[in-house]
Amino acid sequence: MAIEIDTDACMGCGACAELCPDVFGMNEDEEKAYVKDEDATADCVDEAIDSCPAEAISK
Repeated sequence: MAIEIDTDACMGCGACAELCPDVFGMNEDEEKAYVKDEDATADCVDEAIDSCPAEAISK
């Protein structure tokens, strides 16, 4: 299942990109997170999902 970010819900806090930089990045223009690798299976993906204050990440 693909990793997705609800950009409407994303607050742009950057927690996901800090926790899992190979999977998530920050779009500086929009101040929103984006997914670099939607099929990633890294352990940090679940940690990023749990840490998202806006609950904007799903898989």
